[in-house]
Amino acid sequence: MAFTETAYAKINLALHVRKRREDGYHELETVFAFVDAGDRLTARNAVADALTLSGEFSGQLTGSFDNIVSRALTSLPRAEGLAIHLEKNLPVAAGLGGGSADAGAIFRLIERMHGLPDDWMVRAGRLGADVPACVESLTCLGLGTGTDLHPVDSDLSGTPVLLVNPRRPMPTGPVFANWDGLDRGALPVGPVSRMALEGRNDLEAAAIGLCPDIATVLEELRGTGAFLARMSGSGASCFALFRSHGVMDNALMEIRKKYPEWWTLTGLLR
Repeated sequence: MAFTETAYAKINLALHVRKRREDGYHELETVFAFVDAGDRLTARNAVADALTLSGEFSGQLTGSFDNIVSRALTSLPRAEGLAIHLEKNLPVAAGLGGGSADAGAIFRLIERMHGLPDDWMVRAGRLGADVPACVESLTCLGLGTGTDLHPVDSDLSGTPVLLVNPRRPMPTGPVFANWDGLDRGALPVGPVSRMALEGRNDLEAAAIGLCPDIATVLEELRGTGAFLARMSGSGASCFALFRSHGVMDNALMEIRKKYPEWWTLTGLLR
């Protein structure tokens, strides 16, 4: 029997960087949200673990055991092996938590097939700061390095969202290293919509400094009728939120017409 899971694209509705920590990490305040589209994973019981790949961005990964999907598999105890097929639809190093979302989907697959150990969140955190949030893939507040999670009720659930990436990979490390170190204040208190609208992404300027195409993406999205357009995570992907599907569909057509080389994806916030 085959089991399938979507690795939901992660976006940061707001991302406030408060300080650099002595351990080399950064103190964050972020609102994680998830789009109802992304990579697709299929799992079957097998004698030994195995990973096969397909999809537009599969060429940027390997089927060996040095990627986060394979490490997620080996991080959880099971009586049997799993054969995983990953349809890689999300760009790599894109600020959408693609690898973390894949790992989160692995955790959900194993939960359905074998159950999870009580310390699953600790195991997820060892794989990456975004992975614990990606396991449940529900809107939440992330503090500390992003692993201290607090559930929130989202008044933006069901909102149409357009994702755009200029097909420029943006590794996280250089963006954080380029951050100017200024603490611009805490996330606002209130519903998710307020945190999103009154919040910001403190890595935006640092990422634009490394990839000016991000500024072009944001300028285009802010001219589409979206009520919010912002870079996600450390970039280079950006998102736009809309009040209606019609406005979003028009924005998608215009973006594709003007910039056919850009990657795009539409969906709804979960």
